[in-house]
Amino acid sequence: MTDLREIETNGIRLRVAEAGPASGDAVVLLHGWPESWYSWRHQIPALADAGYHVLAPDMRGFGGSDAPHEVEAYAIQEIVADVVGLVDAAGAEQATVIGHDWGSIVAWQVALLAEDRVRAVGGLSVPYVGRGTRSPIAGWQAQHGENFFYILYFQEDGVAEAEFDADPRGILIRLYAGAGEGEPPIAGPRMSAGGWIGRIAEPSSLPDWLSEEDLSYYVDEFTRAGFRGGINYYRNFHHNWESTPELTGKPVAQPALFLAGADDVVVSWFGDNLEAPMRRAVPDLRSFSLLPGAGHWVQQERPSEVNTALLEFLGGLN
Repeated sequence: MTDLREIETNGIRLRVAEAGPASGDAVVLLHGWPESWYSWRHQIPALADAGYHVLAPDMRGFGGSDAPHEVEAYAIQEIVADVVGLVDAAGAEQATVIGHDWGSIVAWQVALLAEDRVRAVGGLSVPYVGRGTRSPIAGWQAQHGENFFYILYFQEDGVAEAEFDADPRGILIRLYAGAGEGEPPIAGPRMSAGGWIGRIAEPSSLPDWLSEEDLSYYVDEFTRAGFRGGINYYRNFHHNWESTPELTGKPVAQPALFLAGADDVVVSWFGDNLEAPMRRAVPDLRSFSLLPGAGHWVQQERPSEVNTALLEFLGGLN
């Protein structure tokens, strides 16, 4: 049975879905954007039934957790401290930390910045290939110039959240279901042409993995909490790079897993041979899987296969 409870950590309050025996090995599941603990709804019972103590928070800024307004409140050092606090709340010295999307970025960083608290680490969708030689924001600016790219769109304080807060279902259904048929209202590639919702034709149906009930849950959560907190993670890309020079050349030392959909657009950003640079940055990468036909929302799209992969990885740690 999954229970929702509030945990005080790092000066804020997080709502956490918790399941499994308190005596079990701790597993922390970190969601991405725009999601919540609910994106792990298929994994929580499977891991709990296998004897693991599972904690899946609404990350700060999401769902039922506190959402500080300030951009700097979402710096990676603060998010890592949140996760360490969850491990403390679980009564554990160490936990396996598994993330998806932004949760993957956080999971890799927790393994690097609080390595003594992380027994093993897993990333879904977003790999770790080492600290870049320049700020990722600078890289995206050079790549996209004046053309629209959502992460650059997110950098202007207050703009993206105003668009999404005005139409939560509009952005969520497009991101989860993908573009529908027909031409979207905004056809021009330039950033100045407008926001994101108008660039994606509205889908006429939901994918098989997402029910109306599921979508309504997410819509209700973002209607209540707003989008600013989650977007503030993106506004810290430059700060996170600039403030962690000690990570230059530092590998992820823990046993690790990477799993993604083969059709995930995020994976395509890293080129055709992702496994090689991952193994250089993550030398104890024990599992590397790209699921054919799966997209970005992999643990929701292919729950059975993801659960099997996670349980095999966790079982191999003993």
